[in-house]
Amino acid sequence: MSKAAELAKAGETLTNQPSGRKNIVTNGAMQVAQRATQVTGLGAADGYHTLDRWNMEIGAASAGRFTMDQIADGPSGFANALKLTTTTADTSIAAGEFLKLEQRFEGQDLQQFKKGTSDAEKVTVSFYVKGDAAATYTCELEDVDNTRSINQAFAVTTSWTRVILTFAADTSDPLGDDANNSLQLNFWLHGGTTYSGGTFVSNAWKDIVENTRMAESHTSIFDTTNRTFFITGVQMEIGSQATNFEHRSYGEELALCQRYYEQSPNLSTYTNTRSLVAARTNLASGLQWIVPKRAAPTVVIYSRAGTANKMSKMNDGGDIGTASAGSPTTVGIHQINDSATELVISLVYEANYTADAEL
Repeated sequence: MSKAAELAKAGETLTNQPSGRKNIVTNGAMQVAQRATQVTGLGAADGYHTLDRWNMEIGAASAGRFTMDQIADGPSGFANALKLTTTTADTSIAAGEFLKLEQRFEGQDLQQFKKGTSDAEKVTVSFYVKGDAAATYTCELEDVDNTRSINQAFAVTTSWTRVILTFAADTSDPLGDDANNSLQLNFWLHGGTTYSGGTFVSNAWKDIVENTRMAESHTSIFDTTNRTFFITGVQMEIGSQATNFEHRSYGEELALCQRYYEQSPNLSTYTNTRSLVAARTNLASGLQWIVPKRAAPTVVIYSRAGTANKMSKMNDGGDIGTASAGSPTTVGIHQINDSATELVISLVYEANYTADAEL
């Protein structure tokens, strides 16, 4: 008797049985934080600040500021969460302001959505959230290729709660089959009337109308100092049912993140590192990326003293010539691609590096 027949005979179903990788989100359990585990004073510029693959997108100038943490908290089965804490409130909201927590996806990883065909699939997003007080925010799937979106509001309480949102299928406009940003999973946490002044329609695909992207009852994370937002266990999967969260090993999750960003060991200390070592005039030293990148990355070389775009001499640690991307000159970064970079140098040196190929 097959395993499926045995389960059926026992009155069980295969709903939550694994059938290959199902979670399209990377680092949904908030395990990997290569850049930092805490950054303060955020709110003035976009960026990937702490947890890998989780971008903070900011629109227009806001007085609001926040801290972003990887924190040892979560519902049963989760050891880590992403935490945002407001440190400076902004209750005078300009129309064009917004703050989104987002993950961006390559189109070639989303072809199973069958978007733009008569067989288009529903997509279910699930996640665990809590905050310091009751709040309402908006979750959005944004089709970047075709300027379309679908949105649903969700509630946050002071206890960990699993939110499950099933999004309608979209038979219009296929996603590109490439390594570019085709779709974003957006969590709207703050916004002005540019994004909420119209009539909000829940769970309906449409060409983007900016003033209908946030629910009318939307909370601003900047409405009071010390407001918090915690999230973990983020999963996006095909179908109309939320299944058990797909836990992956730390090593596997790290490798998935390193497709977009990696850094050398000891980057925070810049001491006793042998990330790149070479000697003699015009010797080309190759550096193979740990994981091939999505595209040719932006590379920054750091000296042991922590100075960007500098090398360090191994004998005394002093900074030497400037490292400039794309130039085959002395102490230069040359021929960067998605698999490796070549460095042409003229002194014995050691250095740290970051390689960024984020969407």
